[in-house]
Order: sequence, then C-alpha cells, then structure tokens
Amino acid sequence: MSMLTPPGMGGKYRITGNKYPRMRRPRHRRRIVLAAVASVVALGLAGWGTLQLIDVFTGGGTKSAAAAGKSGCKHSSEPVKALPKPGQITVNVYNATPRGGLAQTTADELKKRGFVIGKVGNAPAAYDKKVPGTGILLGALRPEDGFFTVLGAQLKGATSKTDSRKTPDVDLILGAAFEALTDQKDADQALATQSSAASDPACGDLGAAPKN
Repeated sequence: MSMLTPPGMGGKYRITGNKYPRMRRPRHRRRIVLAAVASVVALGLAGWGTLQLIDVFTGGGTKSAAAAGKSGCKHSSEPVKALPKPGQITVNVYNATPRGGLAQTTADELKKRGFVIGKVGNAPAAYDKKVPGTGILLGALRPEDGFFTVLGAQLKGATSKTDSRKTPDVDLILGAAFEALTDQKDADQALATQSSAASDPACGDLGAAPKN
C-alpha cells in the first residue's frame, strides 16, 4: 500500500505510484469557452464601429433617406395634367394706376409671349387706384385649368382672386407697385419648375390657391 492511501481503503481507491486521480474539470475547456465569447464580442464591436465610420463618411445618407420617407413626400402614380399654353389663355389687361398707357404696353408684351389679348383699358371702379401690390389675377374658379399659374408666372407678386364669371378669360389688373412683367426667361423657368413639382404633390407647391 502506498503511503498516500488512507488507512482502511484499498481496491479501486488505492493510490499507487506517482499518479493521482483528478478531482475537477480540465481548465482548457473553460479557456475555450472564454475565448469564443471574447471573439463574438470583438466581432460585434468591430461591426458597430464599421457602421459608424460609413455613416460619418456618407453623411448619414441612410438616415436622411428614412427621414425623407417619413416627411410625407411620396411620388404620385396619378397622371398629372399639363399646364395650359399661353395661347389657350385669354387675358384682359386693366390699369389700376394713375400712369397712362400701362395696360396697352403690358398687353403688347403678353401678346408677344403667346397670350390671347381680350379687353384693354382702365380698371373697374372697384379696383381703380385700389391695388397697392403689383397686380391682381381675377377669374373664375377653375384651379384644374392652371390659368392662374401660367399667367401668375409672368407677374411676380400678383395675387389671385375669383369671381362668378362663367367665361374662361382672366383679368390682369395692374397695381401701384407694378413696374414690368417678369423677364420671360425667368417666367418660363418658374413654370418648368412648377410642372416638375406637380408630379410629386406632397413635395411641390404650385402656389397659393385663388382667394374668393
């Protein structure tokens, strides 16, 4: 019997030589588990850091796109009605200022731009010398026609109003602040921009609705 064998114990509990029974798990398994956990954590941190770098260098494009989607700016699948051509719009030009000849010169310029000219003269008493702005567009309420949009592009700052007329013509009443029509190139550019915005109603604005 070995000196390490307790008194009274023998058989399979007997210890002989220089080998001893192991009373606990091998430590190498614990090391493997810890190494695996550390690897997963390291990979997660590396992935998060990569996403942060991408976000910095791309200016947060993903977030910007998501924000745009939440803004209500959605493309409309409905067909968009084209704005009318100037030749489809009859304009009556009235002068509400004390300056003589203003209605005629303005009518001549609008005619050069393709508009059909109707009546030309002094403004009705209800508006004569009572229009402080650049002008007023007055016509029947038919927003789907786009007459106010096309004519309004020719005179920046003009306000729109409607009346009970049944005819398709539009009155252009020149006010005290009127100096000249908008440059034709600028007017055409404004109409092109508005036509493009009309394809996305939630993103564009074709101007204020006519007032009654």
